[in-house]
Amino acid sequence: MASVKLDASQPIGLFDSGIGGLTVARAIREKLPKERLIYFGDTAHLPYGDKSPDSIKYYAIRIAQFLLDNHCKMIVIACNTASALAFDTVKDFVGKRALVVNVIDPAVKKITDQPKFKRIGVIGTKGTIKSGIHAKKLAEANKSYEVHGLATPLLVPMIEEGFFNNKISRAVIDSYLSRPKLKKIDALILGCTHYPLIKKEIEAVYQGKVPLIDSADEVAEYVYQLLKKNNILNHSAKKPAHRFYVSDYTDAFEKNTNFFFNEKIKLEEARIWK
Repeated sequence: MASVKLDASQPIGLFDSGIGGLTVARAIREKLPKERLIYFGDTAHLPYGDKSPDSIKYYAIRIAQFLLDNHCKMIVIACNTASALAFDTVKDFVGKRALVVNVIDPAVKKITDQPKFKRIGVIGTKGTIKSGIHAKKLAEANKSYEVHGLATPLLVPMIEEGFFNNKISRAVIDSYLSRPKLKKIDALILGCTHYPLIKKEIEAVYQGKVPLIDSADEVAEYVYQLLKKNNILNHSAKKPAHRFYVSDYTDAFEKNTNFFFNEKIKLEEARIWK
């Protein structure tokens, strides 16, 4: 595929199965306030965690095409499940038309940069944990890592429905984190972009004694470095006009977005499946 010259003024595209990836968009906005963002939440297929790998690859390619049609210079797969199962597929499909970033590599790099971390816990969707992607990538860096993954499928729908920072969420979180495989860990990777919203509740369970690896912050730094390396950082003085799309719009869904992006936003419906 022919190389396309990327321009600093082009937007950054992000996608997730729902609105959890807005935690990544928020982190990028804070790190790179001059960059314009185009976000796509595939709410018609939420959640990705229990979908087949082939389905996720299909969704990811269709969304990547949507973001390419919107002239994005970079596509951030702001979903751990899609990053685990469809990153290579999306990268091959996009070719040199845009840079492609996943949310797993930056989190893994954070672990490998800390020599004291040896016993690593990972929580995520069924799809992410079943893929074993974190363990595979950590083993490539150092075979001495002991990685313990736990699928936590109730957390995404719980968060999407606004059940966090209350008795219900605390009970669910405590039930998951009390499992034996997450005992005596040196660090815990939050392997889903929804989980930063319950970060304080998770910290409370561990009483602040276990460092949490929040992929959103790590991805924002990774995006900054990659744009800088390719000389396509946006330095415009004009305030960026972000756009936010979902594949299936509901009023309730829009009301929840301010928790993820920390700013009132207007969701637009893009029916790319019809």
